[in-house]
Amino acid sequence: MSDTSFDYIVIGGGTAGCLIANRLTSDSQTRVLLLEAGRRDDYHWIHIPVGYLYCIGNPRTDWLYNTEADAGLNGRALRYPRGKTLGGCSSINGMIYMRGQRRDYDGWASATGDARWTWDNCLPYFKKHEDYYKGADEMHGAGGEWRVERARVRWDVLDAFAQAAQQAGIPHSEDFNRGDNEGVGYFQVNQKDGWRWNTAKAFLRPTCYGRPNFELWTTAQAVNLVIEKQPDGTQRCTGVRVWTGSEMITVTAAQEVISCAGSIGSPQLLQLSGIGPAQVLRQHGISVVHDSPGVGANLQDHLQIRAVFKVDGVPTLNTIANSWMGKARIGLQYAFTRKGPMSMAPSQLGAFTRSSPDMPYANLEYHVQPLSLDAFGEPLHSFDAFTASVCNLNPTSRGTVQIRSNRFEDAPLIAPNYLSTEADRKVAADSLRVTRRIAAQPAMAKYKPVEWKPGAQYETDDDLARLAGDIATTIFHPIGTTKMGRDEDPMAVLDSNFRVRGIAGLRVVDAGAMPTITSGNTNSPTLMMAEKAAEWIRADARGT
Repeated sequence: MSDTSFDYIVIGGGTAGCLIANRLTSDSQTRVLLLEAGRRDDYHWIHIPVGYLYCIGNPRTDWLYNTEADAGLNGRALRYPRGKTLGGCSSINGMIYMRGQRRDYDGWASATGDARWTWDNCLPYFKKHEDYYKGADEMHGAGGEWRVERARVRWDVLDAFAQAAQQAGIPHSEDFNRGDNEGVGYFQVNQKDGWRWNTAKAFLRPTCYGRPNFELWTTAQAVNLVIEKQPDGTQRCTGVRVWTGSEMITVTAAQEVISCAGSIGSPQLLQLSGIGPAQVLRQHGISVVHDSPGVGANLQDHLQIRAVFKVDGVPTLNTIANSWMGKARIGLQYAFTRKGPMSMAPSQLGAFTRSSPDMPYANLEYHVQPLSLDAFGEPLHSFDAFTASVCNLNPTSRGTVQIRSNRFEDAPLIAPNYLSTEADRKVAADSLRVTRRIAAQPAMAKYKPVEWKPGAQYETDDDLARLAGDIATTIFHPIGTTKMGRDEDPMAVLDSNFRVRGIAGLRVVDAGAMPTITSGNTNSPTLMMAEKAAEWIRADARGT
């Protein structure tokens, strides 16, 4: 840490930060510092797919955030995992490769007034870093750093659910990533030969580690940004103050500072640096550098409603893993074949469908699992069951992320405001009815499914929305807290190039930049955004 001057400083060694560091250091004349608040990704449970169970809620790999008590969840607060290790959330997430729908990106183009955000203009940036297991075609790339493979496990109960979904009118899908993801099928995953494939493996190792112009600091938390007034009266970000655990170091950037700290970390960092809603900053004794009311606003997330059905006559993980013999068989299967339950993503089967026939597009996503438990981190139930988690892909509820104090050590206040609109409560109730319709199809009958949660006795919209609040939890897809937008939008923190309005030399490139949430899992869209950002950053440096 003796050298403190760089061309670029990238804050956050997660999904976006790893790719951007890779792309910027491809120019041997460009010196890049990558800051990661967590440790290196040398913890074995990061790399074994089922290890997410041991990474979430673990201070070794997780920021250990919690939400505020939420009225839409009947006063409950939720654990809110965010990756705190090299690779960020790609080291602890569900490994599902999902782009969303064409309409998501066309909507971003409209929200930002920038046609470069349409689906057709984003697709090449998904393909640029992709290594698709079937090879390249018009929708997929091959030979890139980001490996996409088929799941290495199947379950009879999930095959039956897929057949039932088709009987309920949901078409079969082999690939959810072609612009319209309506259908049912097994998810594709970011794994390689049965191991998790995180962004540190993909973009840092070995490429960046062998570059003399790349420097990585781990256990190095960005405390605040250094912002200086220029002779012409404008303000510019020139560096970052970094806490190493033993000392505070100021590092400077000749070109830009790029925050990839995530949709929770980036708004916290901006607010601690005096960029945010003036009232919030003054409340905590922080001088207002730039009044930006959108910083920490517009929080959107996918809330999954976890319906559980008991079954008979078919094995599920509940009973297989509830004995030492079963655990031993699972371990041996993975050790010798890299297959089986230890290779599982948290959810294996997916389905995208409509909450009601009058919806013009699929607005629900299912994550179906051959297991059940009371809550994440709790023991599996002693009876065989499956969980059909369903989420509203396009929630209208909006939440906030705000600093709790002027201390960087204090976790921010996270208030998602789930189910706070009538539209979201209606979709929640309707989605549970769709789940029941699928479970009632002939393909499931041989397993005698019985609804255990929320309970078949509940039928009205009000009852189902209330029960959704009792059993729902986050799928860990927070976005939008530093959104891109048009110049005339006072809540747009960023322009369509990720540049922070009012502060030169500063960008935010992470899921917080999304104006609206994608219709699916958010990790790979964030990687696509980073690919675009890296190209634009390099073009700006060249003056092109």
